Amino acid sequence: MKAPKIIKKAEGGFTLIELMIVVAIIGILAAVAIPAYQDYVAKSKFAAGLSEVSAGKTGFDTLLADTPDADGTALLSATGLTSQTPTCTLSATNSATGDATFVCTFRSGPATVNGKTLTLTRARATGAWSCATQVLSKYTGSGCTGAAS
Repeated sequence: MKAPKIIKKAEGGFTLIELMIVVAIIGILAAVAIPAYQDYVAKSKFAAGLSEVSAGKTGFDTLLADTPDADGTALLSATGLTSQTPTCTLSATNSATGDATFVCTFRSGPATVNGKTLTLTRARATGAWSCATQVLSKYTGSGCTGAAS
């Protein structure tokens, strides 16, 4: 009787160096992706705040046309928005001699946006709106003047 042949197979699996290379590649990808994602989140948070205050401009204009000396509380209620939204804490001011403002103070989001303000100003003389913010201009796009990068 013949003895069966025993065939030795090489162990399957990865070597330590192969695993270290994979970990290094993942680390490099994460180092690039995380800051890019944070920039994306900051831009989207700014856009959400801008859309919230922009939605109130019509009500703001209507009340100022009817009552030019309306106070900030009346202006804010005329917008149809509450003073707290998921993105902003909203406030409004109006002076008899100056321009009316509608301010969004960002209350959630990344540190590059959180706590900063977005101000829409309505010129009393022309009725034109302008936008300014404390958020860095790389997050604001072209419609609003941001802080220098």
